[in-house]
Amino acid sequence: KPDIIVTTYGSSNVGVLLNTGNGTFAAQTTYSTGSYPIEVAAADVNGDGKPDIIVANSGPNNVGILLNTGNGRFSGQTIYSTGNWPDSVVAADVNGD
Repeated sequence: KPDIIVTTYGSSNVGVLLNTGNGTFAAQTTYSTGSYPIEVAAADVNGDGKPDIIVANSGPNNVGILLNTGNGRFSGQTIYSTGNWPDSVVAADVNGD
């Protein structure tokens, strides 16, 4: 069942709304990010079979990775610097490994 991940640009976090299975969603759980999170992607970045969250934080010029710890919960973000004002993010295996 697809869940929803949203950025909340003005409050510097991402929110996760878990699908309850009947066409509705549980209340949002929020996770802190850098300032002005603008876009998210979901991908299994650590190979454990669970989708993780990647967020472009345009304020501090970085992307954050929040690892899925199971049951719809995520770790605090690990930050990677980018150029100025990242405003989109895509996850892809660009080096073929």
